[in-house]
Amino acid sequence: MMATSGIKNANQPNLRLESTLQELPFWQVYIEVECPGNDLATLFKQEPLLPGIIINNHQEHVGMISRRKFFEHMSYPYSLSLFSLRPIKILYKFFERDILVLSEDMPIVKATEVSLQRPHEIAYEPILVKSISGKYTLIDFHQLLLAYSQIHVLTLVQLQQVEEQSRVAKAGFRDLQENYTRLIQNEKMAALGQLVAGIAHEINNPVNFIAGNLVHAIEYSQNLLSLIRLYQQCYPEPEAEIKTAIAQIELDFLTTDLPNLLNSMKVGTSRIEEIILSLRNFSRLDESEKKLVDIHEGIESTLLILQSRLKNHQIGKNINLIKEYANLPLIECYPGLLNQVFMNILANAIDAIEEEICSGEWGVGTQESGECGEIRKKLPTPPHAQCPMPHTLSPMPQICIRTELIDDREVIIRIADNGSGIPESLQKRLFDPFFTTKPVGKGTGLGLSISHQIIVEKHRGQLQCISIFGQGTEFIIKIPVQLS
Repeated sequence: MMATSGIKNANQPNLRLESTLQELPFWQVYIEVECPGNDLATLFKQEPLLPGIIINNHQEHVGMISRRKFFEHMSYPYSLSLFSLRPIKILYKFFERDILVLSEDMPIVKATEVSLQRPHEIAYEPILVKSISGKYTLIDFHQLLLAYSQIHVLTLVQLQQVEEQSRVAKAGFRDLQENYTRLIQNEKMAALGQLVAGIAHEINNPVNFIAGNLVHAIEYSQNLLSLIRLYQQCYPEPEAEIKTAIAQIELDFLTTDLPNLLNSMKVGTSRIEEIILSLRNFSRLDESEKKLVDIHEGIESTLLILQSRLKNHQIGKNINLIKEYANLPLIECYPGLLNQVFMNILANAIDAIEEEICSGEWGVGTQESGECGEIRKKLPTPPHAQCPMPHTLSPMPQICIRTELIDDREVIIRIADNGSGIPESLQKRLFDPFFTTKPVGKGTGLGLSISHQIIVEKHRGQLQCISIFGQGTEFIIKIPVQLS
């Protein structure tokens, strides 16, 4: 027995900031597990926009089959002949059971956040929505993203209005700021999810294929070279034609260089695999709960993401990186959020140094001994006396990262740069939402605000900034070793 009710709320509703899933267009298409597989194809053919079909057993919910998964599975060899006339329950055994079920009263912003945390293989699958009465409906993931973007625009519009009337509606303005901060975090999470998924599909699989076959290629080449050496021992005086061929291909050089060539390829594939692993460690989209992690691993993954900016060929300067890591235990924290803090602070340090370079502070050279002297800039005494950044003349802009353990209870991470610094009059507003010293289009004023919220509220820690204008800036992060 099939039941098709089509799409409800087809017209896009007027959404609000607190709108829930029940206000979105949804599908009510059901089918019993005893129906043949051909009925699924019929329903999908009747509704070209249908994202999925709800599976029932005697009108009791069993699960869901999405359009994408169904046609992907039916495209396998013999699947059509095997399942088209057999009951759907046989076909459904071969489908993944990882289905996202949300309550109809869940806010759209929260639902988007939860949906984006799914593994990339099922990121675009439809979402089952359960009503208070226990009935199930389907929402297209793209419809959820569309509603999310509308709420984003609505938030921006209302922010502008509330800013003008902030004296009257300060409480509402704070709510909007928190909502917009969450939207920004969701966007970053979505972008990271796409990055990791793209790398996993487009790079990881072929690299694994190459790495796996390189092992055999090295073995085969060694066997062939051993066979050639055996021939040379048994037939030391080959025919003239063979001697000519040996000379043309430079056999001695080939014998020496081929193993080195294959080993270089193996090292290259290993390096790509390390980069992919670092990207996964940085994004940590599958780790929304607190975990015991290595803080240094998160810092290193973040530095790898920023590697192209540390070695910036456009401005003609590399940023020297100094690291002094203490022997830290595993830290109980929210790793994805903490990596976001590292990213925000390090990106700001790079921006400050680039601003100093573009202003010409590192661009003035002198001639020494008849030759062009090195471009030098006097490095400041760092805000924290123990930072290993040198106090002498250096031609290099620098970023210093230092960690330490205090009484086995607290961890301190210091990130210092010798960039342009921050005026004292602006330092008190650094962690205010939407406050930025960057030009229009280069900063949202949310990076440090989000970082402060993550450290203080999520990790019960402290985030402090010490800066001297024209000399440099140091951010000090202090978090407990154990949250609970």
